[in-house]
Amino acid sequence: MRIVVLGLLLWAGAAPALDCHCDPAKPETMAARACSLCREAEKRPPGEEVFFLKDINPRKPNRMLALPRQHLRGEHPFAAMPPEARARLWQAAIEKARELWGEQWALAMNGDEVRTQCHTHIHIGKYIPGVETDNFIVVDSPAEIPAPADGSGLWVRPVQGKLHVHLGEQITETVLIR
Repeated sequence: MRIVVLGLLLWAGAAPALDCHCDPAKPETMAARACSLCREAEKRPPGEEVFFLKDINPRKPNRMLALPRQHLRGEHPFAAMPPEARARLWQAAIEKARELWGEQWALAMNGDEVRTQCHTHIHIGKYIPGVETDNFIVVDSPAEIPAPADGSGLWVRPVQGKLHVHLGEQITETVLIR
């Protein structure tokens, strides 16, 4: 299914899904639907580094989002976030996932070609058993989760005290129960 959707996007000549111009200093740039998570980040106190929101999509009633308070330029490329901030975001998302789902959690970050929101965010949900492929790396900690420089997405799940990190995909949140 993932390959079919990505193929249709490529066939249609799709460029990255977003054209972000969100600038908190210019409120008129924050009106677009794609900037709604940027607007939520602006409501947070400056000292709050990571926050959580329930996914408002009615087809995803069991999902949460983990978001950094910090804005990044343009399409908010995850690789542009400082490594220490990325590690803290992953750690906070993992803690929330464990709180919600025990060890049956997974985290997903869609790739740039399919994202519909500018602001960096991680989907938190319950892992769908049996969807894991052989295309993953094993890491010991959130600090070791790579930030794809090519704009692809990734998803993470716990396995025997380690993290399986699946790289090179665009649509990743399909590993989470809706």
